[in-house]
Amino acid sequence: MRGWPLIKVLPVKTNLKFVSFAKYAAIMSAVLVIASLVGVFKPGLNMGIDFRGGAVMELTKPDGQILDLEQVRSAVDGLGLGDVQVQGIDNDASAIVKFQVPDDQPQAQVVAQVQTAVTAAVGEVTYSGVSVVGSKVSGELFASGLLALGAAVVLMFAYIWFRFEPQFGFGAVAGLLHDVILTFGLIVVMRLEFSLNMVAAILTVIGYSMNDTVVVFDRLRENLRKYKTMPLAEVIDLSINETLTRTIITGLTAVMVLAALAVYGGPALFGFSIALMFGIIIGTYSSIYVGAPIILLWGVNRSGAAEEAKPIKLGMASRP
Repeated sequence: MRGWPLIKVLPVKTNLKFVSFAKYAAIMSAVLVIASLVGVFKPGLNMGIDFRGGAVMELTKPDGQILDLEQVRSAVDGLGLGDVQVQGIDNDASAIVKFQVPDDQPQAQVVAQVQTAVTAAVGEVTYSGVSVVGSKVSGELFASGLLALGAAVVLMFAYIWFRFEPQFGFGAVAGLLHDVILTFGLIVVMRLEFSLNMVAAILTVIGYSMNDTVVVFDRLRENLRKYKTMPLAEVIDLSINETLTRTIITGLTAVMVLAALAVYGGPALFGFSIALMFGIIIGTYSSIYVGAPIILLWGVNRSGAAEEAKPIKLGMASRP
């Protein structure tokens, strides 16, 4: 990695005063969080088939011929049925098509329209496995997705509480909620489809944000032991500066991969990639300007024993 030119651009050591801008960052974050929460309720999320309900069918070309997935997608899109998903299987000899069924139209009629449009676009195909997902099932799936996000946040809080002190846990959870809410705001602003793929993206954002926060908190804990008389604000600045280069390299590498996925992954992965890129960037920001400032406001116990992290016993001695 030493020979990579971009690595040489990053300074080996920085001395930035992050805490001095914490008030301005807090105001900006509060405004964005409130705006995102308002946007989630009005105009609301652009629900995908997974959460709104719709029809699913499998189609196959005779004699193992290759399906033109773009023609299939264009044909169904032309019917104005909202969200359309086309996924190739068996080396694109078959495809699974998902589309929404308007509430004011009979399901059988809409399915017949889709079959007619696809046949006109790609020629004779065989349809099988036609099924319709009702709104009740979709509502239960949506509730399960939100429950998964909530459980992830609670478990992350429990881990940080166990690993560090309670105020570290509150700082980490505040950062997680900040990242999740702003990601929802991005989904609303860009009108990205909110589907199970998007739930997976948000869960990944939670994991990345927590990883970045733990790196900063771990260095902060070590510096609190090392510099017992240094003001807490200076210790926070020092800890962030010491982990900044590593954070930038990790985040930039992930963003580059996701950018390529957004460009070449097709419509099915575009929203997933955009949400993840945004989540990684905002997760880095929250580790610096959400989690750490809460610790500064709350304060830490630097008297001795309380500073020590609670070791996790994994069959080996804890690190001194």
